Amino acid sequence: MGRLVYGANMSLDGFLEDASGSFDWSVPDEELHEFWNEHERGIGTSLYGRRMYESMRVWEEDEWLAGHAPIVREYAGIWRDTDKVVYSTSLEEVSTARTRIERSFDPEAVRVLVEASAADVSIGGAEIATEAFRHGLVDECVLLVHPVVVGGGKPALPRGVRLDLRLLEQGRMGSGVVHVRYGVGYPA
Repeated sequence: MGRLVYGANMSLDGFLEDASGSFDWSVPDEELHEFWNEHERGIGTSLYGRRMYESMRVWEEDEWLAGHAPIVREYAGIWRDTDKVVYSTSLEEVSTARTRIERSFDPEAVRVLVEASAADVSIGGAEIATEAFRHGLVDECVLLVHPVVVGGGKPALPRGVRLDLRLLEQGRMGSGVVHVRYGVGYPA
């Protein structure tokens, strides 16, 4: 049985992107890339909202990877080897292998998918992750807190949802990024 894991880069003030939609402050250095590579190796299926999928599908292409470090090319391979589910009512088709579209987020279907999975399942994208949190589906949060305050934008964690978190792991990277992994509990 897998776990549903929410992973995100976030600003110190709790945002995935700033008010203009930019997340350029979270561009990974080699150490951060290695962290995400290691994390993604344990994922069998990734669940995405449409916008997150559209940001991530660049990893399917080889052309732009030619001049990049081996660690970056390694991530592309890990991403390609992962099954992907995109939740979207507007996306006509997907342009990446091992990917399917679901028109609505069905909490029970997600629960069954996670329970049947031999590997962990990740969820990415603010709106879709909020739905998973609201339905008590997320088992763990992996947050990389960047040393930047962006002042507003898209929240990394859901508003209006009580979560009781239990620290499982923590660490600091040379860039000042702090990574924390929490077990998620939901109050009765």
